[in-house]
Amino acid sequence: MATTRTAHTVWDGSLIDGQGVVTFDSSDIGEYAVSWASRAEEANGKTSPEELIAAAHSSCFSMALSNGLTKAETPPTRLLTTADVDFTPGKGITGIHLTVEGQVPGIDEAAFVAAAEDAKVNCPVSQALTGTTITLTAKLA
Repeated sequence: MATTRTAHTVWDGSLIDGQGVVTFDSSDIGEYAVSWASRAEEANGKTSPEELIAAAHSSCFSMALSNGLTKAETPPTRLLTTADVDFTPGKGITGIHLTVEGQVPGIDEAAFVAAAEDAKVNCPVSQALTGTTITLTAKLA
């Protein structure tokens, strides 16, 4: 069954001086302020498209890795994934680095890294971002 998730943004003003609010419609988890400054300088309590991509990528990757490990009969106890999305004004998103540390009983480091590499390539968010260089650091806790 296919699903659709929806969010919307209301933006007021110019790019540099304006600001907006992104609302998560499907989940109803709230509204979050966005601005150019939060994107290109300091966050200052506001989010950015890149932070939202980082959230989507870290959660999607974690789900894909958990699924792959479970299918290999070595389900994880815990995965801690961080996604760092690099943005350069005038160039856009210049790279994404995923870092994962896993607690996975019954698996060695090489098998964990291989499963993480597979999840990096095959998670739907990675596939949506195929024009971006995605790197990975994976290790067992």
